Amino acid sequence: MTGKPYAESCDRNREPILAVLQRHLGTARNVLEIGSGTGQHAVHFAAAMPWLRWQASDHRDNLPGIGRWLDEAALPNTPPPLELQAVPATVPGLQPLPALPQADGVAGFDAVFTANTLHIMGWDSVQALFAGLSSLMAPGALFIAYGPFNYGGDFSSDSNRAFDGWLKARDPHSGIRDFEAVDTLARMQGLALREDVAMPANNRTLVWQRMHS
Repeated sequence: MTGKPYAESCDRNREPILAVLQRHLGTARNVLEIGSGTGQHAVHFAAAMPWLRWQASDHRDNLPGIGRWLDEAALPNTPPPLELQAVPATVPGLQPLPALPQADGVAGFDAVFTANTLHIMGWDSVQALFAGLSSLMAPGALFIAYGPFNYGGDFSSDSNRAFDGWLKARDPHSGIRDFEAVDTLARMQGLALREDVAMPANNRTLVWQRMHS
């Protein structure tokens, strides 16, 4: 791992997440990962699903580390990572994610995946992320999000409650999101929930599908 960023959590959660992805991405060809972090997920998922093109992206500061993982793996289906960030406008409208150039004439990504991001970014950035999805997704594409969520305003476990407290102490704008609020953002963008999967360590994987162009 010398010279490469490393997150132990990626090693712990990659197989349960992969099982969900393989169930939904059998016909996908182009997948965008938002918030690729260290790059570990990108390498693992692209190696396990060689039929798709896995496009990693993140804040510019994380791109060199992601690149080291991709370069070492040398997979044919992982292009260089892209700079991408959900940045809200100051007031009150939101600056959504920018549209990205597509490979091979593709009109949009078949799926957009993100892991452990919604509780890190501020709520205005979560709103900006959802507002920008329509510019990135092909008709019928999937949006898949992994992480902890509250239901009915309640924490699903004591460990999630403690984790939320730790997040807010570090950054008051962060915190575990309410499923209902996130699902409302998704529905506003024409996304319908297709699956809500319970995952280890009190996490969930949520799968939405774009219902219109």
